[in-house]
Amino acid sequence: MSKSTLNKMTLETEGETHVIVTRRFAASPEAVYRAHTDPKLIQQWLLGPEGWVMPVCIYEGRPGGKIRYEWTKVDGSKGFFITGEILEMGPEHRIVHVERMHIPDPTPDNQVETRFDKDGAGTLMTMRMTLPDVQTRAMMLASGMERGMEASYVRLEGMI
Repeated sequence: MSKSTLNKMTLETEGETHVIVTRRFAASPEAVYRAHTDPKLIQQWLLGPEGWVMPVCIYEGRPGGKIRYEWTKVDGSKGFFITGEILEMGPEHRIVHVERMHIPDPTPDNQVETRFDKDGAGTLMTMRMTLPDVQTRAMMLASGMERGMEASYVRLEGMI
């Protein structure tokens, strides 16, 4: 299997309210988990397509901890932000959190479970999003989320 195939992100829908994202990384589950839970690392890779920066990154890595990510365009133009809460953390293998995007009003809660499973010499990351209804899911998918996620994961792969 070529590296480009190995590390390609997939995004699928399930039922009316779920989105499942998978991606393989050529790094250990511990390294991929750390990149998802260390605010200094998150701020470097979770930027979406070129042209965005994350001046604010709060990730309180514990159940009950708060999440706040703020993005702006490199040129300083207005961006958007996400707030959330961590529900569960299984050391180096699982994170469950709730997030809402503010554009500018908050979207309904999106519950996200992310798993980091050993896959040969690397990691299979599986993210399962549970949205409140089919309309919210459609709005999220139409937002360009997939393109932004793929750009972020390519950046993350280059870091780890």
